Amino acid sequence: MNHATEVFQPLRGDDPPVVAGYRLAARLGAGGMGRVYLSHTQGGRPVAIKVVRPELADDPGFRRRFRREVEAARRVRGAYTAELIDADADGTPPWAATLYVPGPSLTEAVARRGPLPVPAVLWLVAGVAEALQAIHAAGIVHRDLKPSNVLLAADGPRVIDFGISLAADFTSHTATGAAVGTPHFMAPEQASAGEVTAATDVFALGQTAAFAALGRPLYGDGSAIGVLYRIVHDRPDLSVLPEQLRPLFDRCLAADPKDRADLAEIVDWCRERLSADADAGTGPAVWRDVMGPETRVPSPLHTPTRVLPQPLVVTQPQPLPGGPRERRTRRRRTALITAAAVTAGVMALGGLLWAVQDAGNRFHDWVAGAPSTPGPDTSGRSADPSTASPSASGPAADAEGRTPQAPESSPTAAGTPRPIGRVLQRLDAKSSLSFEEPFQRDDREGDIRFDCENAGCAVESDTSVFVQMFTDEGVSLDECRLMLAHADQRRWPLASVPVGGQICVRHDSGDIALLTVQTKSTALPELAALTMDMTIWRRSAT
Repeated sequence: MNHATEVFQPLRGDDPPVVAGYRLAARLGAGGMGRVYLSHTQGGRPVAIKVVRPELADDPGFRRRFRREVEAARRVRGAYTAELIDADADGTPPWAATLYVPGPSLTEAVARRGPLPVPAVLWLVAGVAEALQAIHAAGIVHRDLKPSNVLLAADGPRVIDFGISLAADFTSHTATGAAVGTPHFMAPEQASAGEVTAATDVFALGQTAAFAALGRPLYGDGSAIGVLYRIVHDRPDLSVLPEQLRPLFDRCLAADPKDRADLAEIVDWCRERLSADADAGTGPAVWRDVMGPETRVPSPLHTPTRVLPQPLVVTQPQPLPGGPRERRTRRRRTALITAAAVTAGVMALGGLLWAVQDAGNRFHDWVAGAPSTPGPDTSGRSADPSTASPSASGPAADAEGRTPQAPESSPTAAGTPRPIGRVLQRLDAKSSLSFEEPFQRDDREGDIRFDCENAGCAVESDTSVFVQMFTDEGVSLDECRLMLAHADQRRWPLASVPVGGQICVRHDSGDIALLTVQTKSTALPELAALTMDMTIWRRSAT
């Protein structure tokens, strides 16, 4: 992981550009709980944003555990932990932000250079043990300490994912009675579903340090069941480890939790031996070798500013040197260039006039009662049809959610299809939405359905594709058309779609719709439902 391109991956099509105001700069990876992104604080300090998976976000039990673990993690203050600086357990989706550690994981370091030398292992164990002291002091047992959860910074290791990973693991495993954790680094009491205590993390510390010293898991490879059986029933072979480290491993890897060393004892044991190495000048140098080249973190991203068209400037032609033929040739070339520039200016002016006229048409539609998407100063909810005022152009929305509309074949003056609007359309397990009348259906035969049975709640279709618009501003037909040009998702998870969120939909016929979520209830799948405003533009895909 020497190059930034290996550490920082570009965002993909299904990655949000912003999470709770944090502009995402790169993708860092994905795990059991969700995806991890690089972002920055307002002051420019890099942070790692972990965004929860949709199927976990829709589980109310997960949200309760996540909220509890986040509150506990906020209390952790240690020199060798990646501090939690921000989180929202009630967000859509839930997320957490920790300080970004610019260094490889222990897994990556071992894969790059092989087993670590004894002084580096001592530095590692001392730092991780001190991190566990801070974590335990906050009332948290890590439960999933492993090489990938230990990052190597320039001044020592950093332990990550303390407490927060517990919420995800319990959601996916506890209901079936399975053990919680990563098999190769579990303690015997974890593998046998026994009581988990601070001593459980000590056993995982011994296994993590053994991995660093050996370059492989102490209990071998193979199936998870085989590894867990060996952890529960076999004593590890300590003869394969460096002799000077065996007393440490013997105390950390005792089968009975009561026989394991405590963390203060481990820190003292390592510091005592590190003092001799430090006197010889080998400690920090060895650690720098383990880290490898420094990782260069990308700079913060700034929101791009709109570039306004520049005024066309036509200068007076100057006398041309040369003979008559050369002057005629240059005059002809100048005339062609000037004509091209004037044509471009006229086209730009025409585009500006079209935009102004289109905005006027939208305002007229809004005054006439046609639905509009929420602007930056709105709450994201369309006007209540019961309170909309009639106008000279047409009445307000009726009791069935219909709003005034021109005949479907009648375009606006600017050539843009006139929108057809319906407000507060409901989707649940027994209903669907159609692009044709009746838009609201009491069966599952429509174009857009609501599903909460498979991997979290989502909208899905056999005839249409979806793309979410990550903006607080109103979305136009042109914006939908642009984002849908290469869309191919016929199922869109709802975990990342908040109330007021907008989804563009393209039907196979070429019709385009904008769905604006007004209410969302997905915590209990059997009672889950959505209400949405729906705006349709006929034959608008091209």
